[in-house]
Amino acid sequence: MSFLENKVAIVTGGSRGIGEAIVLMLAQEGCHVGFSYQKSEQLASSLEEKIKKMGVQCKASRIDIKDFNSVKKWIEEVQENFGRLDILINNAGIIIDKALMLMSEGDWHQVVDTNLNGVFNATRACIVTFLKQKQGDIVNISSVSGVTGLPRQTNYSASKGGVNAFTKALAKEVGAYGIRVNAVAPGFVETDIISGLSEQQREEILNTIPLGRIGRVEDVVNCVKFLLSEHAQYITGQIIQVDGGLVIH
Repeated sequence: MSFLENKVAIVTGGSRGIGEAIVLMLAQEGCHVGFSYQKSEQLASSLEEKIKKMGVQCKASRIDIKDFNSVKKWIEEVQENFGRLDILINNAGIIIDKALMLMSEGDWHQVVDTNLNGVFNATRACIVTFLKQKQGDIVNISSVSGVTGLPRQTNYSASKGGVNAFTKALAKEVGAYGIRVNAVAPGFVETDIISGLSEQQREEILNTIPLGRIGRVEDVVNCVKFLLSEHAQYITGQIIQVDGGLVIH
């Protein structure tokens, strides 16, 4: 029997990429999943049906993660429909890379409101339940950009640096209640963003990674799975870099 069997998880931004892979992993472990998406209803519906065929409950919901009240209502509905709430994966995020001198106010707010405020919105909606039951696991999907800072990513680096600080602060705040809060900070991972790079750009990236390869989605998912497992019950407040050694301090 899996440690995650019959638990209920919320995943923000779960219809594609790393989020989709996390949703699938949770379902394979017997976990019921409610996930949010914003754009492709077709992708989300397809994933929902796939999950249901695996014998667990699943509900995809179109949610603007930036809207506090919408997020609160959504999570309350998931909890009511599934009967409990055990896990929150804050994955929803966007990138709008530009030099600061070219960055608009909208570029800044769109990224920070999604990546950082979205984490607050979803976590705030779950935390009272976790405190009452003295149990809950939160995993935030961050980025090495929030650890080291990257050029042309001031908005993204600021948002993910905020997620990392939020993770540590909340872990200290709620640890006494049996709630663990951790973050996974991927480096370069084979997703839609990487697939658009030229061979030269890929070579330049590979030269900066000690392990000599770009990460796979499974590398990130396996770390999330570990953090949710019985093997990680004494780990909290950590920012785990899954980056092939890209950012070694």
